[in-house]
Amino acid sequence: MRLYAGSSTNFITAAAHNAIVGQLQAAFFDYYRTEPQPNEVTSWRNSLRSVSEVFKKASLLDHGVLLEYQLPLTSKRLDCLICGHDAQQQRQAVIIELKQWSETQPSAGPHEVVTWLGGQLSDVLHPSAQVGQYRQYLADVHTAFNDADAPIQLHACAYLHNYTFTATDALLEPKFTELVQQNPLYGENQEAALGSYLQQRLTGGNGYPVLERIDAGRYRPSKKLLDHVVGLVREQRRYVLLDDQLLVYDRVLTAVLDAQHRHTKTSILVKGGPGTGKSVIALHLLPDLLRRNLKVHYATGSKAFTENLRDQFGRRSHSFFTYFSHYRLSLPNSLDVVICDEAHRIRKSSTSFRTPAAQRNNIPQVEELLQVAKVSVFFIDDHQRVRPDEIGSYDSLKQAAQRLGVTLAEFKLEAQFRCSGSAGFINWLDNTLGIQRTANVLWSTQQGYEFRIADSPVLLEKMLAKRRQQDHTARMVAGFCWPWSKPQSDGQLVNDIIIENDQFSYTRPWNAKDSDGHLAPGIPKSSLWATDPDGVHQVGCIYTAQGFEFDYVGVIVGPDLVYRQQQGGWVANKIASSDTAINNNRLSPQEALEYLRNTYKVLMTRGMQGCYVYFTDDETRRFFQSRME
Repeated sequence: MRLYAGSSTNFITAAAHNAIVGQLQAAFFDYYRTEPQPNEVTSWRNSLRSVSEVFKKASLLDHGVLLEYQLPLTSKRLDCLICGHDAQQQRQAVIIELKQWSETQPSAGPHEVVTWLGGQLSDVLHPSAQVGQYRQYLADVHTAFNDADAPIQLHACAYLHNYTFTATDALLEPKFTELVQQNPLYGENQEAALGSYLQQRLTGGNGYPVLERIDAGRYRPSKKLLDHVVGLVREQRRYVLLDDQLLVYDRVLTAVLDAQHRHTKTSILVKGGPGTGKSVIALHLLPDLLRRNLKVHYATGSKAFTENLRDQFGRRSHSFFTYFSHYRLSLPNSLDVVICDEAHRIRKSSTSFRTPAAQRNNIPQVEELLQVAKVSVFFIDDHQRVRPDEIGSYDSLKQAAQRLGVTLAEFKLEAQFRCSGSAGFINWLDNTLGIQRTANVLWSTQQGYEFRIADSPVLLEKMLAKRRQQDHTARMVAGFCWPWSKPQSDGQLVNDIIIENDQFSYTRPWNAKDSDGHLAPGIPKSSLWATDPDGVHQVGCIYTAQGFEFDYVGVIVGPDLVYRQQQGGWVANKIASSDTAINNNRLSPQEALEYLRNTYKVLMTRGMQGCYVYFTDDETRRFFQSRME
């Protein structure tokens, strides 16, 4: 999809007469059935006139121009792409990222600078990093740019038409030198330099045939990208599949290949509790399916988990590791396989308050996932749903597949590979939290897994620090029972978690929020809290801990979930929760109780070798102690 495709001469004329903005608005409405936001219209008006002047002065008059071109299988759009031939009559294209920025500040991030965004200072990608990602993505997945015979050569640059560079400019820091060399940066009064850059690559003109080829292209990952990601995933493998893990892996792989052979639309459901190896199997499937030249995505509903996968496997992996909400605008069967990890986090809809009105629809998210691929694989645990808008239960997935006429295959994982392999601990936790009855009523310290109750969060932190000194990974997490403030003006986090009595005083900050703007050095983004070494200085919440595992986990059980013998057992104390998903009036006490039980089960099962717990409520602590030998 693009909002404009035409010759450079027509584009220059339309921009000079202020007609280009009206054309984009009309195309936007035709596609999205709503008007674009005012700030986007302002951006078009200012930026496109500036870049059209560059084309005119550089005599780029026989070229193809695409505006607001949507990257395949994403909702991201390129600002501008100009194409044609070079002096040797080789097909060429240049992406131009347009910015209205006038100032920036340094950021601690390797690819970020700080600028004003949405009324606050925020860490944002350096323009050369942003446009470089667009270039790499298109080169990796677009047939016009990865055709084995005659691919179009793709280049990228950024044009900040309101920006005047200084000698100590944040955009020109030494850490960005290589990035700017690869994807040049041009500011105000540098129109001639930008024009020269474009002329060197497009001096042969004759751009319309190149434009048509790009416009007719489709999604197909290049062989080089497949080899790159397969190699990375294989190198990163840390686990050998054992017993029913290997059995389920083989069955899933066979079902995928059989569906491909028979051309049948198939959905594969794999049920398993925490620590049964769902993610391990999923990450083994990805490279093995890619090696067979299948178009495969690995999708989750967790920003923290997805961003960590992208961070581990490199920036080129972004086209494979995606989100459940990624497929709102995708065509049916665009993929061969979509692997949905943590499918219990599937939402009712991919539409959120951040979704532009033009892109909203009423299609259930699970149907989008079932439709986008010929084979969909769901790894799921019903007892890990922790929010009301997470509706990915095993039964709901099964019913959706049946409703759409999709062939079903069902498998189950039983063996435990977390909590020192102790299925008994998981069963005891289910029984103690009242999630489901099991035979494990009492916990014995002889069962090979270390579960301890601490008298204070101060002691809890010391226990974790001792484990880290022994080269173990360890993190502190807590129930969402304290407010979560924005950072201070200097980027430092606020000590929101305050627990005090006569014996101790404990204050700590939460991990950073997704929406936090500029963060001080040494504070990881929320999505990297679980793996960044500096994450030990903050307390994690359910939304940043779910999906991860550590050697040892410390859990602060807050007053939102308490045990009251006189009231018949576990009680959800909604007013003690600071999570709007739990304390809103639309959620019944029983529904809140289910989500809170699941929350603390997830938190208490993050530790592979041990779990240390502090209870803010005395009666709840005594109840847990009564269930221990």
